[in-house]
Amino acid sequence: MRIAIIPARGGSQRIPRKNIKPFCGQPMLAWSIQAAKNSNCFDQIFVSTDDEEIASVAQQKGATLPFIRPAELSDNHTGTGPVVKHAIRHLEESGLSIDQICCIYATAPFVQAEDLQNALDILEKTNASYVFSATSFPFPIQRAIRKTNDGGCAPIFPEHISKRSQDLEEAFHDAGQFYWGKKDAWLSSESVFSPESRMYLLPRWRVQDIDTLEDWERAERLFTAFHSN
Repeated sequence: MRIAIIPARGGSQRIPRKNIKPFCGQPMLAWSIQAAKNSNCFDQIFVSTDDEEIASVAQQKGATLPFIRPAELSDNHTGTGPVVKHAIRHLEESGLSIDQICCIYATAPFVQAEDLQNALDILEKTNASYVFSATSFPFPIQRAIRKTNDGGCAPIFPEHISKRSQDLEEAFHDAGQFYWGKKDAWLSSESVFSPESRMYLLPRWRVQDIDTLEDWERAERLFTAFHSN
């Protein structure tokens, strides 16, 4: 089987109830479920949550809730890997035979069905353990500047601060949308960010972390512009 797992705990602190807060006409979580459904990549789409209200919304939008996530995997410090591993083990104990898993974040309204399809194609045609969404930094990270304790500033990489942008290596970062992976990679806690992984690159204008209300407002404006074309 090929499945999607969407982690969506209830205890968001910076934006309360973030996973089901209305975003451009739907609960935020609904956009990830819809993209997964539209991709036709998955035998089943599961949501892992500790929250009954989130579970209800997820089921209304077409996802399956095979369990309520235990409290020890629902705090502020639990990473994505243990949550996905728990879901895989629970599902296999219930009799499912799983080969490939895509973890899709619940707050990823810009994820597109085509992205999921193309990234899966890369996973299947290479020896990669994972394929994850990524994008490029808009400015050379080698010319980053830190703020010093006395209010001044200093280059983080003094050896690069005077170099031309075109002479510096391009850098990328996790886009925070989805992570395709083979079952064995998830269960062995293999790092997503390793030489065995591949990046699926997205344009910067389609990537937005949503951690603050300012992020949320910017994401809604980008989303509205994207879907008005």
